[in-house]
Amino acid sequence: MIDDIKSFYWRHAQRITFFVILVLLWFLFSLFIPRFFSYANFFNLARRTAVVGVVSVGMTIVLISQGVDLSVGSYVALSGVLIGSFLTGARGFPELSIPLAILATFLILGFLGFIVGFAINDLKVPSFVAGLGMMSIARGLAMVLSGGRIITGLPVEFTGFARMEFLGLPSLFIVLLVIMFGSSFMMNRTKFGRNVYTIGSSKEVALLSGINLRWNYYAIYIINALLSAIAGIMLAARLSSGIPSEGVMMELDAIAAAIIGGTGLAGGEGSIYGTMLGALLIGSLQNAGNLMGLDPFYLQIATGLVIIVAVALDQLRRQQS
Repeated sequence: MIDDIKSFYWRHAQRITFFVILVLLWFLFSLFIPRFFSYANFFNLARRTAVVGVVSVGMTIVLISQGVDLSVGSYVALSGVLIGSFLTGARGFPELSIPLAILATFLILGFLGFIVGFAINDLKVPSFVAGLGMMSIARGLAMVLSGGRIITGLPVEFTGFARMEFLGLPSLFIVLLVIMFGSSFMMNRTKFGRNVYTIGSSKEVALLSGINLRWNYYAIYIINALLSAIAGIMLAARLSSGIPSEGVMMELDAIAAAIIGGTGLAGGEGSIYGTMLGALLIGSLQNAGNLMGLDPFYLQIATGLVIIVAVALDQLRRQQS
């Protein structure tokens, strides 16, 4: 019986440990921040977590495939600039309706994701380097297309969605829930999801199993780019503007959320639901820091420490399994 309990704990060590940490943090925050448990603050926390959470889902899929994509924060900035420019006709962009603006943004970001997948599979560029290169490209495009300026004047029909709520939950958080459930189903119940886990565990086994690495890599990085585009559109709606400097260090938050949730850096394992726990923990730290007026650089330090602890737990779990 004791051995079974130990075995269960080490299989889920990270998720259990960080769930306990989250509960303890919420308890401490409630002592020092009286309004932390207010409905208004949880509404704001849910909206903040929604954007990071969507990006983290894409990062989780990439990490499961034994890759890493550092361009997600730049994708968020670029998609915000694109949706803002298409909706307002800024800097010579054609002014489009909301559905067409979203579609155009998806097409551009999806193409960038395809380029990353092509570089990794066909040009044999390491995923870290391909993502690093695309991070610079996407950020540069965001600055060039916006002229380095914030895109304002987005229509109320678009920005109003971010202020809506359903069943007491922010609309942006509802979007996250839909993506979370849909992505979890895709990863656990579809052939593509099983292929991603197999590729992350062993490319040789994947090839011997008849898995087409090329198309799966394309799909992995296109999906990641599209999820980042959704996050960027959500953020633009929330802030009522497209900001080319947004998303800086968001890749760190996404990686931290995935690792906290039990996604291994070695690939082949990971959980979308676990990543949501990680995103909630990261969001809670940022939310509490803002309420206490802490310098955001301290929050970066805290995030870095969380990543180190999560990786250490992952290594301990592997040694025990």
